[in-house]
Amino acid sequence: MNPFSLNINGRLVEYDRPAVMGIINATPDSFYAGSRAAGQAAVADRARLMLDQGADMLDLGAYSSRPGAGDVSEDEECRRLREALEAIRSVSADVPVSVDTFRARVAEKAVTEWGADIINDISGGTLDAEMFPTVARLKVPYILMHMRGTPADMQQHCDYSDVTADVISELSARLHRLSLLGVCDVIVDPGFGFSKTLEQNYRMLRELDTFGMLGRPVLAGVSRKSMISRLLGIDSSEALNGTTAVNMLALDRGAAILRVHDVEAARQAVEIYCAMQKF
Repeated sequence: MNPFSLNINGRLVEYDRPAVMGIINATPDSFYAGSRAAGQAAVADRARLMLDQGADMLDLGAYSSRPGAGDVSEDEECRRLREALEAIRSVSADVPVSVDTFRARVAEKAVTEWGADIINDISGGTLDAEMFPTVARLKVPYILMHMRGTPADMQQHCDYSDVTADVISELSARLHRLSLLGVCDVIVDPGFGFSKTLEQNYRMLRELDTFGMLGRPVLAGVSRKSMISRLLGIDSSEALNGTTAVNMLALDRGAAILRVHDVEAARQAVEIYCAMQKF
């Protein structure tokens, strides 16, 4: 990976090695039960553990995007995020926190009122037309993920002529729109598991270095996903070893950020990867 930097509240944060982003879900129905944190005490404990294990940033979600997950009202998403962000900030005032939401109004409140630093949008701006203007106004880093359709129907939109080329093309068009609005800090996420078949996920993984042509840090979010558990015939609770293997492949192909449920294992993978580049 190439070194990258992010403007976090006017503070330039530089990363000269791949970063580990720990996942905290303030939801009762996320696909991996081990990521769920119910209540402020549980969120604070999870954040503290992840920081102790070496997380560089945290990603907080309050709306499960797994297929078949129930709808969450905007008010309920806001309530969950507000309480969880308060808990995280009670543990650390400085760690960069991204808020995982596709709703512009929720993102704005999270940033302006509750202490979030980064917006992580699984829809890449396709589910809320106000998201791109909101990001531009807030001047915060934005994680632009690729997805087609909605979480409920995304697996009906896997008709690519060439999955890597098509995803890069669609992300590039959105990057252009963001650039016209003056958005500078963008992280690209190919969207493993979102509107991709098992085969397409591994094709993108094999060609992940191609995403470097976009000129932005690349986030790999593969942790315990079905591309691992389905391939191996296991449950997500058994997918840590497979996740570490896929994370190492992603690092070798230029991933700048690993979004993970298991910070310690990911940090060890980064350490080994960096040693391979150094020695």
